[in-house]
Amino acid sequence: MTTVVVLCGGPDSLHVTNLPAGATVIAADGGAELASMLGLSVDLVVGDMDSISAETLAGIERVERHAAEKDATDLELALVAALRFEPERLLVLGGGGGRLDHLFGGLLLLAAEAYADVRVDAQFGAAAVHVIRGERTLHGEPGELISLLAVHGRARGVVTDGLVYPLRSETLEPGSSRGVSNVFAGPQARIALEGGVLLAVRPSGSVTAGS
Repeated sequence: MTTVVVLCGGPDSLHVTNLPAGATVIAADGGAELASMLGLSVDLVVGDMDSISAETLAGIERVERHAAEKDATDLELALVAALRFEPERLLVLGGGGGRLDHLFGGLLLLAAEAYADVRVDAQFGAAAVHVIRGERTLHGEPGELISLLAVHGRARGVVTDGLVYPLRSETLEPGSSRGVSNVFAGPQARIALEGGVLLAVRPSGSVTAGS
């Protein structure tokens, strides 16, 4: 599967393993500092360059610089750039801490229609996030928490297998907590829906552990 890894900043620590070999790596501004921590070589850095050190920037060959006064976050600009590589999967990695508005905006971005044709996963700090359209099987640990949140409209016909509290052709409304704090019954769970989009949030999950 062709993967583009997008790195964004954040003060929290991030531990990931088994990153896809040969993936294109794009840093959203200060995400290049995270790349150094993970031992990743950055193919492209995108943003207004206000949170990346001069030393780190000097070591990156391809730079897409934007004005500080812009209509999109550095993460969104990096995701748009990632689509130019025609990936099958987008993997977003970030510290997860820092400004709440940036984190919330980033979660909404992941489920945007612009990325509907791409499998989208993210690791923000200790939490894994998966975008679900149609159907996906997620791998986790028995007893692990998972929350299903409808975004950008209602999620219709939601069916789950492998969760302690099953959903059977139900509708999840945006702004509802109906899908919060479900639990893996075994090592994997199947989640399907007839329409809409879900964010599956695993507070202590890993996107690089087979999901």
